[in-house]
Amino acid sequence: MDLVKYVQDKYITKKEFPEFKAGDTITVYYEIKEGQKTRTQFFKGTVIQLRGTGLTKTFTIRKMSGDVGVERVFPINMPALQKIEVNRQGKVRRARIYYFRDLRGKKARIKDKSYGGKK
Repeated sequence: MDLVKYVQDKYITKKEFPEFKAGDTITVYYEIKEGQKTRTQFFKGTVIQLRGTGLTKTFTIRKMSGDVGVERVFPINMPALQKIEVNRQGKVRRARIYYFRDLRGKKARIKDKSYGGKK
């Protein structure tokens, strides 16, 4: 196990991103290669879950595109990731909000952290 950790520490470059958790609305900017060209695309949505630890950490984002829900899983150390912006912090009571998939309309709103409870 120490060998795996050694290889990860030595050869995988760590990127610094802001802290976020389930319920937060974030925008992820990532690079797409189309033939010889590269362009930056963004994906804005609500974080449903964070999974894993260290360099193998992944997070799932969900957004509504019309009437269809779109989810995308991003590894935190994906080389194509350029930056992550935290747009708003949500107040949820669970670490993985899978119930969010079944909610539609006004029920799918998450309370803002600045309005709820003690700070």
